[in-house]
Amino acid sequence: MAWRSRLSYIGRRHLGIFFNPSTSNWTKVVSDAEKIVGYPTSFMSLRCLLSDELSNVAMHVRKLVGTKHPLLNTARGFVYDSRNNLQMRGLIVLLMSKAAGPCPSNSDPICDSMVSGIYPSQRNLAEITELIHTAFLVHRGIVNLKEWTNSDGPLKDMQFGNKMAVLSGDFLLANACTGLAQLNDTKVVELISSAIGDVVQGIYHESSSSAEEGSLTVASWEDQTFLSHGALLAKSCQAAMKLARHGTEAQNLAFQYGKHLALGHKLNSDLQPFVKSGSEATVFSLDSAPVIFHRQIVGPERWRHQLKRVQNMARQIDYTKLRGLIKMERGVSQTLDLCSYHGNKALEAMKCFPPSEARSALENMACAVTKF
Repeated sequence: MAWRSRLSYIGRRHLGIFFNPSTSNWTKVVSDAEKIVGYPTSFMSLRCLLSDELSNVAMHVRKLVGTKHPLLNTARGFVYDSRNNLQMRGLIVLLMSKAAGPCPSNSDPICDSMVSGIYPSQRNLAEITELIHTAFLVHRGIVNLKEWTNSDGPLKDMQFGNKMAVLSGDFLLANACTGLAQLNDTKVVELISSAIGDVVQGIYHESSSSAEEGSLTVASWEDQTFLSHGALLAKSCQAAMKLARHGTEAQNLAFQYGKHLALGHKLNSDLQPFVKSGSEATVFSLDSAPVIFHRQIVGPERWRHQLKRVQNMARQIDYTKLRGLIKMERGVSQTLDLCSYHGNKALEAMKCFPPSEARSALENMACAVTKF
């Protein structure tokens, strides 16, 4: 496949970033969970987003109106995105903090500073987690100008949009790092710093892998997806336990919950084009889990033959035909099984925490990613 087509696949993979499983069910679960932690987490990053610096950025972003620069969609998501719940990571950190509560062996007077069962430092951590995630969303909005066409908008505007994406993403990351230092916990700084490195590594591998070459296996997909989608959540949950001075066991359980929930969430997202009703032509990534399972089942030669069958003269893929071919094999059912596995592992990690509303909310989230 030509390099241009390959890069377009990579771009499509990033378009699913705001997508969440089974919209109505997931939205209800998140809405109920937000009531438990005390306030809607959609406003968690508001202090930073309303700062003078980002207000100036917002003024400049208006220049992109009328173009197809992805930074516009990212900005719209911050203003209104109730359907997709962008602030999921911070909410889970708060729920995990509340579910674990104070460390039983800790008689430190900081327990008196808890609000709704959550330490201020844990709320700050949740905000930091969201800022980091938001920064990477903004950075992912950088356009490959080698693919630029006149229909995308003026070239100078697209170049300007790229500069704004880099600078505003860096600004958010800088604010997150400042807040991280103010937590005054070197172990937490180490954990979240390593998560930032994991995300960078995961995104790099995503951008360098070729779907047509079939370089990804299911195992490597899980490793890569953990880095790009799961590491930040898993390590933030672990860091929340560390801030409350919980022991290694509680920290590991929180890590496992975050890891398996993130993987289950991504699997659910990848499955949507194959399980939702409707005959519309849905574009999906050739590096999504059902496609990878399918590739392993049919083998590289047959996979290349199938790709050629569904391409037109311009080498554009008919995704409706390709989806039909994939659904004829067991790739979709194997992905469903893997999604259920990760959902169950997340539930298993929560069993050692005391019964509470927060624990129930986390369990409901784990169940929600396995429903379609």
